[in-house]
Amino acid sequence: MKKIAFVVNTSWHTYNFRLGLIKSFQRQGYEVIAISPKDDFSQKLIDHDIKHYDIKINNIGTNPFEDALLTYNYYKLYKEIKPDLVMHFTAKPNIYGSFAAKMLGIPAISSITGLGTIFLHDSFALRVAKVIYRLALKIPQKVFFENPNDRDLFVKEGFAPREKTVLAPGCGINTEHFKPALKRVEAQENKEVKFLLIARLIKDKGLVEYIEAIRMLKEKYQNAKFSILGSFYPENPTAISEETMAAWQKEGVVEYLGVTEDVKSVIDDQDCIVLPSYREGLSRVLLEAASMAKPIVTTNVPGCKEVVEDGVTGFLCKERDAASLAAKMEQVLMLKDEARVAMGVKAREKIIREFDEKLVVSLYSRVVGQLFRKKSARDLGLLDTAKSYLHAYRGWLTGASVSRG
Repeated sequence: MKKIAFVVNTSWHTYNFRLGLIKSFQRQGYEVIAISPKDDFSQKLIDHDIKHYDIKINNIGTNPFEDALLTYNYYKLYKEIKPDLVMHFTAKPNIYGSFAAKMLGIPAISSITGLGTIFLHDSFALRVAKVIYRLALKIPQKVFFENPNDRDLFVKEGFAPREKTVLAPGCGINTEHFKPALKRVEAQENKEVKFLLIARLIKDKGLVEYIEAIRMLKEKYQNAKFSILGSFYPENPTAISEETMAAWQKEGVVEYLGVTEDVKSVIDDQDCIVLPSYREGLSRVLLEAASMAKPIVTTNVPGCKEVVEDGVTGFLCKERDAASLAAKMEQVLMLKDEARVAMGVKAREKIIREFDEKLVVSLYSRVVGQLFRKKSARDLGLLDTAKSYLHAYRGWLTGASVSRG
């Protein structure tokens, strides 16, 4: 039985974004293990018969000694576990996990799930990151990307040769799970139109623009309601503080819904999902919302624009532009209920057609199967060579014996 290690920076990510892929590999007869920091979702992985190994990662830090220690810890784990293939997701596993896999001669796959805050701001840290990526992404046999812009950027920067790259439709979405309640698909007279932004609470997700857009709309449209769902992320340099959120609520501009494990129910109760992010890998929130037949307003940037057909399944606004965002949200407000519902139905059709989890599972399975077949062919070739040498050696021994006799 081949053993595949899924290596991610949080168990939360592994469970919420990769569980469908893991279960598919299990059904194909692979043994799958998960390596990620222990959190509330680690036990959920174990409950799905996925062996979990804890590893400490500082996802924000840039301390080179910490990162060297992380590489060493990956090396120790991989040496102990002996996986046949390591699949890395998210930044630090892609880099330092790849270094460890290289030292042990273990085949690896990297998946670029997004560029992160560091790529949005020109800095010394970005220049260092580029150097490290150039080294790390030479190691894996394949590098997956979730949108073509990220792939083109990495190829242009020399991080990964194009022939190594694979373009995937994000992490995919289980469209059977994320489907609308019938009552929300049918046209109805809504007394208020509900907008919701779902994201980690950092400025790079466009929260400030969202608040400014709401201020532009609030006086004109009394029937509109605006909310935010997501966790605070104080370690991030662009974090929205709890004090800022409290001030927005006190002003009456927005309602903060906190965090929940039941995102599906919250989305189901909304009329439009908004994400004015500056850049994404491929937004999972937008995939979930569209799969649940919700119109979307988002920015015309990589990782967001791929999910929306402008004017058909939602609206695209300019990046970092509150006025543009307000104008697109106003277009949603001006739609009749029937038209808004029809837009959501078309959004779901697009997700089923282009982003269903089955498509992602099929793509990864095909690539993994090809890698294992190539490795088996190489191993068989080495074995055949060894057999040939052994046969020749035996022939020489036999000849030598005859000549001595």
